[in-house]
Amino acid sequence: MPKTNLKGKTIEELQDFLTSLGEPPYRAKQIFRWIYKGVTDFDKMTDIPKSLAARLKEISYIDKIKVYKKVESRKDDTIKYLFLLQDNEIIESVKMEHRYGISVCVSSQVGCPMGCAFCASTIGGFRRNLTSGEMVDQVLAIQEDIGKRVSHVVVMGSGEPLLNYEELIKFLKILNSPLAFNISYRRITVSTCGIVPEIKRLADEKLPITLSVSLHAPDDNLRDRLVPVNRRYPILELLDACKYYIIKTKRRITFEYTLISGVNDSKECAVKLARLLKGMLCHVNLIPLNPIDERDFSRSKPENIRLFEEIIKNYGISVTVRQEMGADIEAACGQLRRSFLDGVKK
Repeated sequence: MPKTNLKGKTIEELQDFLTSLGEPPYRAKQIFRWIYKGVTDFDKMTDIPKSLAARLKEISYIDKIKVYKKVESRKDDTIKYLFLLQDNEIIESVKMEHRYGISVCVSSQVGCPMGCAFCASTIGGFRRNLTSGEMVDQVLAIQEDIGKRVSHVVVMGSGEPLLNYEELIKFLKILNSPLAFNISYRRITVSTCGIVPEIKRLADEKLPITLSVSLHAPDDNLRDRLVPVNRRYPILELLDACKYYIIKTKRRITFEYTLISGVNDSKECAVKLARLLKGMLCHVNLIPLNPIDERDFSRSKPENIRLFEEIIKNYGISVTVRQEMGADIEAACGQLRRSFLDGVKK
């Protein structure tokens, strides 16, 4: 019988597991605390009986991912990590330092099935979903490596989080738990390409996280080309789901818009986008494209970015241009993993 991995289980799941062994429910809180302190050896859990530690070693384990490669930026404090999973798959995460704390960008899938035209994550295809434990482990491993507490988490690495919904929700609850990371939901961001049913489902959870929607185009014709999921969930349907999310959570939505030269960065695109979003409780995050070798796209000129930002502002919409971090270490989604996979194939 295969052993059970305890990392990634919620308190309730741990309670069920331990009561099935005849243990009192409070043991779950003890073990839960140890797991999210980074302890993987049951013998080092000093407040549980040795007999329980011995039993747990027989039937369960606490997984730990390995740092396969670490690349540090020479321009800022950004670090990009490649992690090796138990099945030898590779995922990536990014650590960023801001004036307000340390932020970690985690992956939710190995690869990505979404096929966005300008993104490296999707080039190698989709391999599998990550477990909640594998998502948690990215944060734990980075905390251990840098010796500092992570204060903010963005689920914006490789993968579409809302296609891994159940594991995502478990991950968010573990991040928020006072017995684990104690990270406020308001310091957690989940990014999506626009999976409409799951946006509504997430709204009904009423978790006060920030929802970030990868929009990247102001109309269906262009978005169909850049973000193929738009053919299934077109823009107006997506915006209806976003409005439902705002009503349910009272939280402002962030719309991500990657600016690509000659594709979606025109004055006309800016006006269309502003008219589309005017009146919504939202923020627009303009992202200068981080080009990848496999795609024939280039970033917008600085003057076009400034004009685009100005037009959005003039419509009374909150807007910023994302501060570029880690550009010298391939910190955009999927870039470092893609370089690694290419190297393996050569």
